[in-house]
Amino acid sequence: MQVVEVDGMMKMTSNPVLSERTLLLDVGYRPLSIVSVRRALLLLISEKAETVHESDHVVRSELLEVVAPSIARLRYQVAAPYRRRAPLHRKAVFARDAYLCQYCGRRAECLDHVYPRSKGGEHEWENVVACCRSCNAAKGDTLPEHSKFRLRTVPYAPEPIAVAAALRRGVPPEWDTYIVNRFRLSA
Repeated sequence: MQVVEVDGMMKMTSNPVLSERTLLLDVGYRPLSIVSVRRALLLLISEKAETVHESDHVVRSELLEVVAPSIARLRYQVAAPYRRRAPLHRKAVFARDAYLCQYCGRRAECLDHVYPRSKGGEHEWENVVACCRSCNAAKGDTLPEHSKFRLRTVPYAPEPIAVAAALRRGVPPEWDTYIVNRFRLSA
């Protein structure tokens, strides 16, 4: 348990503030990564970063009192890490497709490979969509050009930071300004 100040009142919390998350931006306000509040505070104290948006938590020590940042920006240019493709997660595909069948628009219950794996289709973002059971069973392993099913939207690979934010619970709404194509996990 930890005591934190929220809106001027002291409250007990079971979630330590230092394990919360902070969105880290580069000099040009582009998202670099999601770091712990502890890491963000170390960057702020060493004057390597500045706070863009504060959370409602205060971290206190014997000599220092700092408002925990929700968004921090580095003060100097860094080489952006190599952005490999976001890992393909079932939850993230449902979130990307807004929990709707990409063939009929009803509530999605399963995943479908647009180009079936049995016909050489890959298990990648551009080939996997959310769909309902009836459409999945009816489509079977037919190719798109030989079936009556047409996609409502073209599947795409989201940014890795968008998937990381989507898979995290309790993402602050102020992050939406900086994370492009952010999608929600709630159905």
